[in-house]
Amino acid sequence: MPSLMASSAILHFSPSSSLLLSRKICRPSVFTAAQFPRSLTIKASTSLDYSNVSVIDKSAAPSKTNNWKWKFEDNSINIYYEEYEKESSDPPKDILMIPTISDVSTVEEWRLVARDIVQRVGKVNWRATIIDWPGLGYSDRPKIDYNADVLEKFLVDFMSAPDCPISQTKNDLVVFGGGHAATITIRAAKKGLVKPAAIAAVAPTWAGPLPIVFGRDSDMETRYGLLRGTLRAPAVGWMMYNMLVSNEKAIQSQYKSHVYADPNNVTPSIVESRYALTKRKGARYVPAAFLTGLLDPVNSREEFLELFAALEGQIPVLVVSTKGSPKRSKAEMEALRGAKGVSKFVELPGALLPQEEYPAVVAEELYRFLQENFECKA
Repeated sequence: MPSLMASSAILHFSPSSSLLLSRKICRPSVFTAAQFPRSLTIKASTSLDYSNVSVIDKSAAPSKTNNWKWKFEDNSINIYYEEYEKESSDPPKDILMIPTISDVSTVEEWRLVARDIVQRVGKVNWRATIIDWPGLGYSDRPKIDYNADVLEKFLVDFMSAPDCPISQTKNDLVVFGGGHAATITIRAAKKGLVKPAAIAAVAPTWAGPLPIVFGRDSDMETRYGLLRGTLRAPAVGWMMYNMLVSNEKAIQSQYKSHVYADPNNVTPSIVESRYALTKRKGARYVPAAFLTGLLDPVNSREEFLELFAALEGQIPVLVVSTKGSPKRSKAEMEALRGAKGVSKFVELPGALLPQEEYPAVVAEELYRFLQENFECKA
């Protein structure tokens, strides 16, 4: 999919192998009222400062946060997560919400959807946990060799760990994922590494910003490797990262061009929040991998479709396509319409982050999916 920070890119190499990267910016409801309880509890253990978050975001922002330790190679990585649940005497059923992988991926994109769903009164007491990927959001960002296998291993480790917040219901877990996160979850489920009760893939993608535009032949893979190495380098890497990603004008431009469907929905507070994420220590390592295709869970549309097909008859799978997605990403989503393994396909307003731009509409559709597959059976 086009990066949240680089909708397309052109790589130029001189005979001396110097590299320049220039970007071209390209553009690629009805909410049924529900009954809400009077109280909402958000579990966590350490405080976060939300003073720079918009008024709308504050309504969904927890006052506290929590961390889970992921042991990977020689690293102990703090994984940030948030829990949302309402007060109830009924045992909860868990939803794991996973952010879209991008340069500025964050739990923030799912907060309003999480708050909406858990407040609803129905036959099931839903609890939502939102996690940040390692190397992104508010999680630690160590300098490791990030790729799709590493992120898949993280997801499997988290979902199977006895000390994770969803450990009590891991065999009865519903997963909501955006973009690449959805596809990585589907891939892990196909391998039998995770066994969710249902999956909702929101604006699912599989190709990083450069591969989806320029392909994956050996010459381009060499160029991607050079760019990736440059972005990870101590000095020049930060310079290039600051030029391409870590500046507010670039973030605002990309959000208005293709991340959101309606440019008017891109507020200064959103830009400020995402900009702050780009300044965290180690911020450039995952984007270097994402931009150049290392986080892509498959290499072709055929493989993409095969992942979903492998789940046919095993679990319910909802695909949420969006009306305003960039052309190439939209084509991959549309390929899933009527595809084997896709239980339900819907199209909603939005582009690459519909769960953040149109949370009420997305929450309504996701809750309907939950009702159809769980509440009717409760």
